[in-house]
Amino acid sequence: MRIAEISSPDLRPSLHDPRPHALSQIQSSLEELERHPPGTPLRPTLSADLRRALTRLSSLATPLSNSDKLQVWKLSYRLWNSCVDLSNAAAVHSSSDVRHRIITDEQHAFIRHVAADLLLLAADETGIPSPAFKIASFFHKTGLIWHDLGKFELASTCFEKATDLTSKIEISAISGEEERKLLLDLSIARSRTAWEVQDRNLAVNLLNRSKSILFGCAANYKQLANQYMIFGKTVLSKNETRSVNEAMKLMNEALDLCEKGLRIVKRESETLGLKELRWRTLRFIAASHLQKDEFESVLKCVRVLREEGGDHHPSLSVLAMKAWLGLGRNGEAEKELRSMVVDKGIPECVWVSAVELYFQAVGTAGAETAKGVFLGLLGRCHVSAGAAIRVVHRVVGDGVGSGGGGRVRAKVVAELVSDERVVALFGGEKAEKERTAMHALLWNCAADHFRAKDYETSAEMFERSMLYVPYDIPHRILRAKGFRVLSLCHLGLSQLDRAQEYINEAEKLEPNIACAFLKFKIYLQNNHHDNAITQVQAMSTCLDFTPDFLSLSAHEAVACRALPVAAASLALLLNFYSMGKPMPTTEVIVLRTLVTILTQEAGNESEVLKYMKRAHARLTELGPDRFFGKGESGKRERNWFAVNLWNTGARTGKAKNYELCSEFYRLAAEFYGVIVDGEVEGNNVMVCKSLILTVSAMIADEKQRKATLLDTEVKNAIELLDRARKILMSTSTGTRPDDDQFTIEPDFYFIHTLEAYDLHSRLSDTGPQQLSLIKSFASSKSCNPKYLLNIGLNESQGPLSNPEVATFALNACLSALLASPSPDYQSVALIIRRLISVGAIHRGDADDDAVYAMYKQAYRIMVGLKDGEYPIEEGKWLATTAWNRAALHVRLGSVDAAKKWMNIGLELAGKVPGMQNYRSCMEDFVSGFEKKLHGHDSSEKRPQVVA
Repeated sequence: MRIAEISSPDLRPSLHDPRPHALSQIQSSLEELERHPPGTPLRPTLSADLRRALTRLSSLATPLSNSDKLQVWKLSYRLWNSCVDLSNAAAVHSSSDVRHRIITDEQHAFIRHVAADLLLLAADETGIPSPAFKIASFFHKTGLIWHDLGKFELASTCFEKATDLTSKIEISAISGEEERKLLLDLSIARSRTAWEVQDRNLAVNLLNRSKSILFGCAANYKQLANQYMIFGKTVLSKNETRSVNEAMKLMNEALDLCEKGLRIVKRESETLGLKELRWRTLRFIAASHLQKDEFESVLKCVRVLREEGGDHHPSLSVLAMKAWLGLGRNGEAEKELRSMVVDKGIPECVWVSAVELYFQAVGTAGAETAKGVFLGLLGRCHVSAGAAIRVVHRVVGDGVGSGGGGRVRAKVVAELVSDERVVALFGGEKAEKERTAMHALLWNCAADHFRAKDYETSAEMFERSMLYVPYDIPHRILRAKGFRVLSLCHLGLSQLDRAQEYINEAEKLEPNIACAFLKFKIYLQNNHHDNAITQVQAMSTCLDFTPDFLSLSAHEAVACRALPVAAASLALLLNFYSMGKPMPTTEVIVLRTLVTILTQEAGNESEVLKYMKRAHARLTELGPDRFFGKGESGKRERNWFAVNLWNTGARTGKAKNYELCSEFYRLAAEFYGVIVDGEVEGNNVMVCKSLILTVSAMIADEKQRKATLLDTEVKNAIELLDRARKILMSTSTGTRPDDDQFTIEPDFYFIHTLEAYDLHSRLSDTGPQQLSLIKSFASSKSCNPKYLLNIGLNESQGPLSNPEVATFALNACLSALLASPSPDYQSVALIIRRLISVGAIHRGDADDDAVYAMYKQAYRIMVGLKDGEYPIEEGKWLATTAWNRAALHVRLGSVDAAKKWMNIGLELAGKVPGMQNYRSCMEDFVSGFEKKLHGHDSSEKRPQVVA
């Protein structure tokens, strides 16, 4: 009899009885629930209203009457059935909003919970068979719902109430199959909930208790064994060594239950189910042994499973292979792996995983085996492109850095991916994603080998990657990229012809700057410098050209010692600086690098000068701070250009290329004079030196060409010297610090004086100007007797001699020599002779007294000197020339003048060693001359004395 069919008397409650009010509230909520349209959310407060009514009903002091209990049973069942209907409707009209669906499920669970609690209020209703089991069933099912929702506390509460209801009944009195099953289900459910809240001891204890309520049913043995196995599998999945023993205990319990169940089975279907569970348990036990490195036990479990002949699970081969690998018996492991090729029942994911595990353990030595297994599988079953990618990825690994092992792996992969059957896996539009992945995998492997400079392996892998690039227009750029990297690889192998072939193919597909640059590198490697220079110019016409490639070209050319190519690249790069585009480096660095390259080979002086002039022009255009930069770097750049101009000028001067020499020194002066980053002035000392050497080179070039400087050139040279003179005056007047870098060597002042003297002599009416130059030099701190002697000697002879300048210079030199503590009497004698010569030649007899004064000065100098200290030959020359000068006066009858010259000659002869005989002759002649003079006989000629 159904509960709904039980009739109850229409008992009218009293007006003050609250029980009917609570039941009417439940009735009202129930009716609302029954009218609720399926697939829509419930009223949020519905379950709360039901719970409040239930609480009010359960709080009454007086027990429910039989009629009330019966009504409660009816209401409970109606609530339960309504929840079932709504749950079924919700499954059909499932919402995509997961959160909303969970809330609805929770409301259903609350309503079911209320229905179970309602039954608990009317538990002892007479006329209802097995009320405790019915109520326990409600709580069990509600607890299962709470468990699925993750509300484990509520689930545990339901299971505990159900357990309290059934525990009062003697097990021996339970005869119904459903009641027995409920007891086992309830115990297992409580165990599962306890396991979820980490109360493992209670969970296992509840399973152990369940052994007493199996009632000799094979299905119950299987159910309980399965739960043991699930717990053991959960523990085992954590891969914790300390948990393996616990997992083993649970698995052994499951195995024991399976074996007990097999002994009592009555139907074949039950036998098969228990055997399958036993086999699965044994497999997990084998996995547990594997985690504990108990490889022999693993093999024992596998052997038992295979001997029984019923279990052909794919994991057996994997477990056996792992165990053999663990024992170091790679040959046996390889047999297990190869046996999987024959077994068509093994899923793709299993054998791919096995290949990965085998290769991971064996390493490079297993590369060939991995390839053979994969190709063998291709022949017996359908293999996906994804599986091929996994195998290739495992074989490739990270073996590039492992010496020869990386090359072995790459070779195996190259053979594998080039197999026609493997390539066919990636054909068609459906495999586009996998094809892209395989290409990327091979490309990255090739790139790793390229970075390791293993160009041979890299080229092979790049070629194989091209197999996975379709021959269509969308992939044209990718194919061009592949040809370019292949060209690079063969370039690294010095296989220039093949590199040329690949880059030509790439250029057909996608002509760009990369192709042009690679062709440039090939020309460099072939030492075709003219072609390389032409290619540099062609690069600038590419649509994707950037100036960085010219910098890179110059770098490559320098590395190949192709200096003309490097120079051409940098020269072309300079043209882009005037366009205002962003550049890879500053213009001054490019110019400096270009000049450095040009100076490394002889004969490039004209080119060096050309770019130095360009640098000066850009300096003038941009200003020092923008061209050189600011701070110390700017000063270093300025000094580099100036010093290199100076040094190149010195080299060209040494090579007697005076025309270029003058240009270099002139530019050096300009760069030395540049003021950078707030300096007060440039390096004026070096400016002065450069200007002086510039004019020197101009004059030297004039003499070398045997030509004459034009008036404009002379005036230009004089202007340069005037600039130098201002700097010289500032140093000579002491306005500069007393430091080597602010001093000018006296030689430069001397050279400046000679140059200015020479150039001024070419202009009309420059005598006073020349004398002024010499006097100015003589008064400077840089002047010394050596310089004055040089000037005096030069100007005392030759057709363009200047006696005034010569006399001044020689006299100034003589004064300086005599003022020194230890005069150089050789030079003194030379000066006196030259002064006498100048006076005699350019002044004649009109200045006889001045010449006589020089002889007299020479005599005074000789007085007090040791014999031979004054040059003897010069002393003899003075004595004889003075004596001989008296001859003219004797013939002219100038007695006094004659006596004057004869006396000075005698005096000088007395100071010169070795002239005693001459002096005796002289004295005899003077005595005779006096006698005859007094006798008025002057017809006799005076004898001539030859020194």
